[in-house]
Amino acid sequence: MADVVMAHIEGMPERRLPSSGPFAAVARAYGAIPPPALVLLGVISVQVGAAVAKQLFTLAGAAGTVTLRLALAAVILLLVWRPSLRLDRHTLLVVAGLGSVLGVMNLTFYQAIERIPLGAAVTIEFLGPLAVAVIGSRRWLDGLWALLAAVGVVLLTRADGGLELGGVLFALAAGVCWAGYILLTAALGSRTSDGKGLALAMVFGALVALPFGVAEAGAALLDPVVLIAGAAVALMSSVVPYSLELEALRRIPPRVFGILMSLEPAVAAVAGLLLLHEALRPAQWVAVCCVVLASVGATRSARPDA
Repeated sequence: MADVVMAHIEGMPERRLPSSGPFAAVARAYGAIPPPALVLLGVISVQVGAAVAKQLFTLAGAAGTVTLRLALAAVILLLVWRPSLRLDRHTLLVVAGLGSVLGVMNLTFYQAIERIPLGAAVTIEFLGPLAVAVIGSRRWLDGLWALLAAVGVVLLTRADGGLELGGVLFALAAGVCWAGYILLTAALGSRTSDGKGLALAMVFGALVALPFGVAEAGAALLDPVVLIAGAAVALMSSVVPYSLELEALRRIPPRVFGILMSLEPAVAAVAGLLLLHEALRPAQWVAVCCVVLASVGATRSARPDA
């Protein structure tokens, strides 16, 4: 996972928010919070946002909720960073690619959590970044971590009747997209030095999701209640965790960040239990722990050569 974290860092902007204006106070408030707490708060924010999004499915559908999340997050990031479209051709292609992957990743993930519990979907999706961490490694220990993660997912999908196949496949597709997101974020980070590229990528992601959202939700996307809930999802799932993680990355070693992020499947399972009443079976909790341990192990044992 250290390679994953380093790719994530290389793709992150050097500045989190503008140094003046209404966001300066937010930046100062973040500075008073211990870095590990920032990472955990970001993870909790993402998973609570996903739980809220799932509750919105009855009003706007999975695709409609994705469209609202990405579109409103794009608006917020555009207001914060005010990016210019004056990009060279290669950078624009990277931005468009990142945005497209972002859109597909969210569409497939939301389709997954519509069919299977949130904790299970995030656990399966987490195979994407874990694969990026271990693929290409020739060390037997990384192979063991990958095997442990695979055992966890097999146990998760087969325990007591298993999970709906469609949901598992959508979660796997989201994991593939997450791996691509990591690599493209690193590529974007090598060509930009702030959050403007991410803001533009979010616009592309929203455009990818828009046809699916309109087809599924239609006029419901303009309902005030749906818009307010969508704004909450956009903040909790995109804007807030992005800002928290970036501030944490400035103050703690990458390996520590990676270990803390490895708790995401477990946090998702707890969020699903508390907010959606999605109780995993004992064997499925063991499966979640297998993936978390594999991620922590891969992070701790990775070479610090990135």
